[in-house]
Amino acid sequence: MKASQGRVSMSESSGRPLDVLEASVGEQVTVRLKDGEEYDGELTGYDQHMNLVLDRGDNTTIIRGDNVVSITP
Repeated sequence: MKASQGRVSMSESSGRPLDVLEASVGEQVTVRLKDGEEYDGELTGYDQHMNLVLDRGDNTTIIRGDNVVSITP
């Protein structure tokens, strides 16, 4: 797996989404949901269902994986 400035893209990884998430833990990300809403924060955790935990400074947000459309650094 090749990392570029601490980030890993799907094309650089083995193609497994959870590997990309693992490489993004501790990084600032933007999460876009099905309804168009976006959340910015530090990715602090995830699980096998791609449920996400974001630290947004003033609060911690848990996002259900089936609502996620994209995660970008």
